[in-house]
Amino acid sequence: MEVILSAVLTVVGLVMLCFGGNWLVSGGVAIARKFRISNLVIGMTIVAYGTSTPELAASIAAAGEHSAIILGNIIGSNIANVGMVIGVAAILVPLTIQKSVLRKEIPIMLGVSVLLILISIDGELSNYDGILLLVGLGVFGYYTFKDAMKQRKNNKDEVPQGGSSNVHLKSIGLIGLGVGLLYIGAFLTVDNAVVLAKEFGLSEKIIGLTVIAIGTSLPELITSIIAIRKGHGDIGIGNIIGSNIYNILMIMGVGAALGGVMTSADVYIDYAIMIMFSLALLIGLKTGVINRIMGVCLVIGYVTYLVLTFFK
Repeated sequence: MEVILSAVLTVVGLVMLCFGGNWLVSGGVAIARKFRISNLVIGMTIVAYGTSTPELAASIAAAGEHSAIILGNIIGSNIANVGMVIGVAAILVPLTIQKSVLRKEIPIMLGVSVLLILISIDGELSNYDGILLLVGLGVFGYYTFKDAMKQRKNNKDEVPQGGSSNVHLKSIGLIGLGVGLLYIGAFLTVDNAVVLAKEFGLSEKIIGLTVIAIGTSLPELITSIIAIRKGHGDIGIGNIIGSNIYNILMIMGVGAALGGVMTSADVYIDYAIMIMFSLALLIGLKTGVINRIMGVCLVIGYVTYLVLTFFK
């Protein structure tokens, strides 16, 4: 009975994370557009922050006693964001992207991934490592802020003014509801996933790499697909790249700063797969498009990774 209850509560928690993340994003995007920020910058900032919030909430809930979940969640989410989200989105609609992302943002994503690997060599992500990552977050935040101001200056599109007060109130309300659902959903997901992990003899890292990683990546999946289907591919791609950067700098930074995160030798296999998926995205973007064939390859690669993770 305890297992059934934990499974139900885990699903409830994941659903709350999904709805909470999407409501937070909806409110944030509405406010961001008021300031004439471009689609790519919106994807890299407001949307990426919003859809990364489930990972942040789940990691804060797991800080300390269940730190293995934090590491698994972040690595698993970054792999899922490329393999599952980009893969599924590309199968539905071939993705086009600005060349500037190839030159700047994707190398930054790869750079912070390499940084995570380097600070893991001593077998621990210490409080100081967490602070280092948070400093990196500040630097990246400054970079994106300057880019946003540049985009705002260049974007001369008119923003509809009718009912702006109602729009702002609705957006703030969505953000508040989203944060509340994320907070409750994160604790439900982590606590009950740990129960399931122990019951079935699975390690917390595997649960973090799979169940929690997929669950907390659902906002990225839904948001990116909606954006791409509406013709805003830059939001979808920017969301994934930004989320992967924030997952390491912000979420791992906060998790390590709060209580430290231990790393084991087998985590380097997952690190390598995370880098491989990022490189695959880089290669796919060289042509300026991620087509359906590339999408199918990414999804197959991700499913293969999940199967091997459960049976290794």
